[in-house]
Amino acid sequence: MNPQYPIYIVSKGRADTRLTAKALEGMGVAYFIVVEKEEVEQYASVIDSRQILVLPQSFHDEYNPCTDEPHPSNGPGAARNFCWQHSIDLGATSHWVMDDNIKNFGRMNNNVYQIVSSGTILRCAEDFVDRYDNVAISGLQYHMFRYGKFKRPPFVINTRIYSCLLIRNDIRYRWRGRYNEDTDLSLRVLKDGWCTIQFNAFIQNKSTTQTLRGGNTKEFYDKEGTFKKSKMLVEMHPDVAKMTWRYGRWHHKVDYRPFRRNKLIRNPNITITPGIDNYGMTFSYADP
Repeated sequence: MNPQYPIYIVSKGRADTRLTAKALEGMGVAYFIVVEKEEVEQYASVIDSRQILVLPQSFHDEYNPCTDEPHPSNGPGAARNFCWQHSIDLGATSHWVMDDNIKNFGRMNNNVYQIVSSGTILRCAEDFVDRYDNVAISGLQYHMFRYGKFKRPPFVINTRIYSCLLIRNDIRYRWRGRYNEDTDLSLRVLKDGWCTIQFNAFIQNKSTTQTLRGGNTKEFYDKEGTFKKSKMLVEMHPDVAKMTWRYGRWHHKVDYRPFRRNKLIRNPNITITPGIDNYGMTFSYADP
């Protein structure tokens, strides 16, 4: 069983690695990949051209980087806004947008991470989110935070969603900011009373920041480190964000406690059948 909503990968300078594309292809999941005009030939040499979307210049021109400081790149937000509009034009009510450095996807089962071989977990996430009327954004937890030694709930609500996002198309927001656009978008929907859902049962195994060449590593972090991106978020959301020094570099720290009051609202038109539905998934072996 595969997802019903369109999937987009935003990619730059990674035609050679294309980790997320390879992962989805291995799962038999269809996707679009959004690239810059000057890189189309590189991507078309390794990906079916029918799946490649060229980012129009107008989305760059209209993008709000939330700073007047000149810079050769404003990050992936413009491409993500294009994905949003493209999915609306397709008639979809939601869409997935993913970073291009996700090595695989998996399911947590009895605290064991199992790499999945189909897109079923994405369909499960879609169906669960559609039970509610007020979930603006949802997504998968990072592999690095799976906490195999401890019990974790299958999902948590009202926190930030990163890198692999399922977004409801009819919300009024769009991507903005040169840095930390994921956190900014999450905070804006939460401040307006919407909910977010982060799945712990379903996992994305994403390369950690600055470990894979291309993307924002080349555009930002090689030259600037992480100070500017953290500072921008604090300036945009000073009520809940502050600067902190951890793991040898600057980070932002966000207090999500004010959003505990945001409660999920059930969709009255959805009928939930009692019992456990594993969507045909079976646990075959434990990955190391």
